[in-house]
Amino acid sequence: MKAHDGIYLDGAWRPALSGEVIDVVDPVDEQVIARVPAAGAEDVDAAVRAARAALPGWAPTAPAERAARLSALRDALAARKDEIAGTVTAELGAPLAFSQAVHAAVPIAVAGSYADLAARHAFEEKVGNSTVFHEPVGVVAAITPWNYPLHQVVAKVAPALAAGCTVVLKPAEDTPLVAQLFAEAVHDAGVPAGVFNLVTGLGPVAGQALAEHPGVDLVSFTGSTAVGRSIAATAGAAVKKVALELGGKSANVILRSADLAKAVNVGVANVMSNSGQTCSAWTRMLVHRDQYDEAVELARTAAAKYGDRIGPLVNAKQQARVRGYIEKGVAEGARLVAGGAEPPRERGYFVSPTVFADVTPEMTIAQEEIFGPVLSVLRYEDEEDALRIANGTVYGLAGAVWAGDEAEAVAFARRMDTGQVDINGGRFNPLAPFGGYKQSGVGRELGAHGLAEYLQTKSLQF
Repeated sequence: MKAHDGIYLDGAWRPALSGEVIDVVDPVDEQVIARVPAAGAEDVDAAVRAARAALPGWAPTAPAERAARLSALRDALAARKDEIAGTVTAELGAPLAFSQAVHAAVPIAVAGSYADLAARHAFEEKVGNSTVFHEPVGVVAAITPWNYPLHQVVAKVAPALAAGCTVVLKPAEDTPLVAQLFAEAVHDAGVPAGVFNLVTGLGPVAGQALAEHPGVDLVSFTGSTAVGRSIAATAGAAVKKVALELGGKSANVILRSADLAKAVNVGVANVMSNSGQTCSAWTRMLVHRDQYDEAVELARTAAAKYGDRIGPLVNAKQQARVRGYIEKGVAEGARLVAGGAEPPRERGYFVSPTVFADVTPEMTIAQEEIFGPVLSVLRYEDEEDALRIANGTVYGLAGAVWAGDEAEAVAFARRMDTGQVDINGGRFNPLAPFGGYKQSGVGRELGAHGLAEYLQTKSLQF
């Protein structure tokens, strides 16, 4: 697997000043597959300076021209779709079919959506005797996670470019190779030098330097709530704009009138997808007490079908973390009905698809984000009890409601403290705003709402 031994700075690949490197490990066999630069504070500073210098030329570019560059970026990504899928499979461990269908296809679609939005968004509007201009925020620091390594990059960089911002991207250290492919695509798309810059590096070093840099106008971060809190504090002290997409502990509420078998099977699939490494995964399944035993049996059967069909977790630390949560679930009295803490293979960072029954709302596994293939099934007494349990965490990112009548599901969903709810298995929509209530974040990604994060307003009165 070819990896660049430099950072992408001001339109070219250049050696990192730090001289340090990061080993990229295949989580299936634990072998080093590549090495990339571990950029330091000097490298970050150079990248921010390049983005700053490019801003006066890019910000006033006509929206149609920005749309053309984004269309070219979408095409450059599409031309690399097989390479993208293979790269994500190698560095994240996702099964190839999933990498093709999700890790490659979704970001290509999102890039296309921002090409369309850039062309038709109203960057100025009349309000009474004023003209309001929607202008780029400036230099964007995009700090992205490893779980959807290209999607998260595109969900930040595409709207930033559409808005007229310039960008410095710091991808997760576990999955830097697909970010390098993205930089190649940006280059091929004819995006001017300095408008997009890539620094690979460690979060506490390069990520911290980027979040603190006085030349950055907005920090867009996706990752853990703990790191997000730190970034928000740093940005707040500098009166700097932040967009944060953080953790989740989403509830999958199955009302009594629902098709129980379908709701449980789709719910299990949702949690096992990407080996549970999804911030919006429906990790708490809420079932009425009269249907509880049947639901647990359905979930056990469904989980057993996954077996070797899910990939490993991203690294040894994540595997140990998830195993620790499973052990804690058992220790706190939850009943293990599928899977368990024992690794299913001697090699690779695998965790078995795991289902817990008899989980109560206050248990650790019902409150904290595990980020692995672990489902908790909780019982509720009535709808008010279900709502109390669903809303009873510090998070509010996503969720699901199932009911025989769509209006019944919608009525329940409207009362949930969460940013996105799927009704009876509703499909992912790349144009709909994605983001959370409470400690799940600040701001929104995707679609017009995602574009708005990278714009600021100026009003002229006449």
